[in-house]
Amino acid sequence: MNQTPTIETHAFQAETRQVLQLMIHSLYSNKEIFLRELISNASDALDRLRFEAIQDDAVYAGDSDLHIEIEVDKEAGTVTVRDNGIGMNRTDVMENIGTIAKSGTKAFLDHLSGDRKADAQLIGQFGVGFYSSFIVADRVSLTSRKAGEEADQGVHWESDGGGEFSIESVERETHGTEVTLHLKEAEKEFLNAWAIRSLISRYSDHIGFPIRMPSEDEGEADWEVVNKASALWTLPKSEISEEEYQSFYKYLTHDMDDALSWAHNKVEGSQSYTTLLYVPKTAPMDLMLQRDERTGLRLYVNRVFIMDAAQSLLPHYLRFMRGIVDSKDLPLNVSRELLQENKLVEKIRAAVIRRSLDLFAKLAKDDADKYARFWDQFGVVIKEGVAEDFANRERIAPLLRFASTLGEGDQETVDLKAYKDRMKEGQQAIYYITAENHQAASHSPHLEVFRKKGIEVLLMSDRVDEWMMAYFNEFDGTPFKSVAKGDINLADIKSGDAESTDSKAEKETDESGDTIDAAVLEKVGKALDGQVSEVRASERLTDSASCLVLGEQEMALHLQRLLEQAGQSVPDSRPILELNATHPLVGMLQKEQDETRFADLALVLYEQALLSEGGSLGDPAAYVRRVNALLLQQHGS
Repeated sequence: MNQTPTIETHAFQAETRQVLQLMIHSLYSNKEIFLRELISNASDALDRLRFEAIQDDAVYAGDSDLHIEIEVDKEAGTVTVRDNGIGMNRTDVMENIGTIAKSGTKAFLDHLSGDRKADAQLIGQFGVGFYSSFIVADRVSLTSRKAGEEADQGVHWESDGGGEFSIESVERETHGTEVTLHLKEAEKEFLNAWAIRSLISRYSDHIGFPIRMPSEDEGEADWEVVNKASALWTLPKSEISEEEYQSFYKYLTHDMDDALSWAHNKVEGSQSYTTLLYVPKTAPMDLMLQRDERTGLRLYVNRVFIMDAAQSLLPHYLRFMRGIVDSKDLPLNVSRELLQENKLVEKIRAAVIRRSLDLFAKLAKDDADKYARFWDQFGVVIKEGVAEDFANRERIAPLLRFASTLGEGDQETVDLKAYKDRMKEGQQAIYYITAENHQAASHSPHLEVFRKKGIEVLLMSDRVDEWMMAYFNEFDGTPFKSVAKGDINLADIKSGDAESTDSKAEKETDESGDTIDAAVLEKVGKALDGQVSEVRASERLTDSASCLVLGEQEMALHLQRLLEQAGQSVPDSRPILELNATHPLVGMLQKEQDETRFADLALVLYEQALLSEGGSLGDPAAYVRRVNALLLQQHGS
């Protein structure tokens, strides 16, 4: 006995309604992309069905001629896109159509700027392409049936893009999905079959499935293929235009923007495979949060889709790369687990890494402006590769860029080879400093003697830098040396006439008696009550009164604070306090006879050093009282 289908009405989530309004209003200038998005979704559905058929071709249900159909109905004012792919059941529709960007809606909304162009660029990062239909349609309906399920398990979804959608169970004779757009009055241009064909040619020509439209020949009711229906990566590079490469990138990634660069390679021999790798122009907002569910490359075997995001083909530090790998050698029944252990995959992975790094190197060599943009977007994750990928460290190191004391502000433009070319005679190390931000790095008192002698220091302020440098010991035979750790000896470095003048001044200073008595240093250590491991005269400082120095293997203070704030345990570390013998405050300290004032001054010198490192004081009010007392004492004298 047939029952009347029950139509259920559901409200969109509040965040989903906001995204829908953004889609409708912010992407108006890019309205034609709705067709690319629907065709891309249909292609994915066909890919997934073909993959399922590897295990059991019964899922085809006698319909293995996979294709996409697009039909225009001028009288009804509709455009319909249908496929005979994997299809969806009720649960799939509720999860994939009833919500938007499940993993990142909140982050998506947090980044909205109110600028249409900027907001439009976010759409591709959150996989909300289906909803671009509402740019041109005031009502969208979807009918689908999942492959392998009965005809009465079909589902119909409909919405006007407002606050609600309806869903009901329906009969559908075939598996697959049909999306019908009821166009707005102002968008009737898309009822022109020629306009639709033009958009297919521009955006979806190289999808590996035939896209069919009704024949335009009079008297014929046949369907004709309107795209090349050949996987772009299988064609010779000489036959592919730049526009076609960019169109395929947009189809593959749903990105609104062009790719920054790409590399297309074929390997033939004992192992045959093709790679097409793209570098996006813009990093996804959640790149550092490790929440990008589309991380990885799309994997094919003999053009049969296997996996949408094959993470084992890319190391984590290259998670921003997009593209495809098509192999002739991998077994078709490969699973995610087997893929990770397959030796052929290991070889392909090594090749993908090499091709990616070569692509970056070529970009750096041939187009400085493009590479600067690449580094601005992805430099921080490339640094992760120094620690994670020992085998390719020599390839990664020349790609790194840093700010420096000889550079322009916080711009990361200095490469390690250029630094080495500028090293002073007698300089045996590449000097660097890590800090919480660029300002803290560039104003650090540890740099004073280096600036005085004209020795360049790399300024590192990304959170990953301290971790990276724990694994980065040398570049091209030259060791790295933190200016804030261990002893500093610059005696062998020659800086020309200026250095000679400085040396004479330093000798005169030493002869004039500006030194710190050992008993005073010991007394300062006692006054600080175990807060430091040692107190000593400084060779780093020329202007500041004091600074804190760590051991060679100790973690930078700013990183210790970050870990503590994150609830992580941090090894007990007591820095060395260095005092500048030529500074008036240190001179005052040496002359001070009152025990209380001596202790207060010693604490002030320590606290100033801590503040200069970006640290926070345990008792700021006590620090203020001590400084005020010293100021009044000085004024009174």
